[in-house]
Amino acid sequence: MSYRFILNETAYFGRGARQELYAEVKKRGYKKAFVVADKDLIKFGTVKMVTDKLKDIPYEVFSDFKANPTVTNVKDGIAAYEKAGADFIIAVGGGSAIDTAKAVAVVAANPEFADIVSLEGTADTKNKCVPIIALPTTAGTAAEVTINYVITDEQSGRKMVCVDPHDIPIMAIVDAELMATMPKGLTAATGMDALTHAIEGYITKGAWQLSDMLSIKAVEIIAKNLRAAAANGNDMIARENMALAQYVAGMAFSNVGLGCVHSMAHPLGARFDVPHGVANALLLPIVMEYNRPAAKEKYCDIAAAMGVDITGMSVEEGSIEAVEAVKKLASDLGIPKQLRDLGIPKSALPMLAADAINDVCTGGNPREITKEDILALYEKAY
Repeated sequence: MSYRFILNETAYFGRGARQELYAEVKKRGYKKAFVVADKDLIKFGTVKMVTDKLKDIPYEVFSDFKANPTVTNVKDGIAAYEKAGADFIIAVGGGSAIDTAKAVAVVAANPEFADIVSLEGTADTKNKCVPIIALPTTAGTAAEVTINYVITDEQSGRKMVCVDPHDIPIMAIVDAELMATMPKGLTAATGMDALTHAIEGYITKGAWQLSDMLSIKAVEIIAKNLRAAAANGNDMIARENMALAQYVAGMAFSNVGLGCVHSMAHPLGARFDVPHGVANALLLPIVMEYNRPAAKEKYCDIAAAMGVDITGMSVEEGSIEAVEAVKKLASDLGIPKQLRDLGIPKSALPMLAADAINDVCTGGNPREITKEDILALYEKAY
């Protein structure tokens, strides 16, 4: 059996790493940038921290997309990219910006997928996407290192999970200084998103030795730093560690898949615009309890990585401690504990379960699951 592992061509890490942008652009001979960036980051000056480094390289900015980017947003982005006459893309933001950039870049190089909906799943694109340089501003999605992106189809009300090796950014610049403006709530939610990636990547059916090393290390770094990063936005050591941890988690899950936390979170974002990190954070301990019988030994590893002393514990006891440690972290961070707190009507749960069972992430769940099981989990979360 063979295992495939795909990563960026180049990645830079560390505070101030955006300083490398200009030299890399000039070295590669790019002429004009199409900058895909979140509106709030433009307002707060974060995007300027990046575009200032372009010096004499011209650029145009596109920010007309939602937190859960849609098919329409992508089509608008493609039109704007073509009008700009750019030859590469710089994505500045969280998952919404980078996912939008990926979809635009893929279609720009593969125009036969201009309907966007045909990109869902594992689309058979022929060409590498337009070059993307991704600069994440949240420590959670790891979109800068993954071969995945998620776009909402407004017509069906579903999130389309697209998996394509051609979409990976050619370069990632992970600069914690770009994350300094994240408020506590966003820091907490995106950090829990990263923890979800690490835990689901560790227990998914596709996990293997190389991905396991990355996933469990990411759990350890997050457990040691997320509370501090959320409590004190000026703790740049904690922020830098979180920036690294979410990237490391992304290296793993991009190549081995996820599970039912994500398949249940996606419909919440598509149907009710629930932020992805919040949805994952709320659902993670609930789905972990369901999956525990199928991954007890790995749960013991997770407990230890979370800082629990499992010396002398049985596998049963250690696996329970993993769930409790995640619950405690979510509680300490002030993560919402119930779907009703997010304004989700209980009548929507069967619809959400129907969407989740058909989500591409469900296939990677370590324990077999039915639509009825998922509905019961939603009801428990309600």
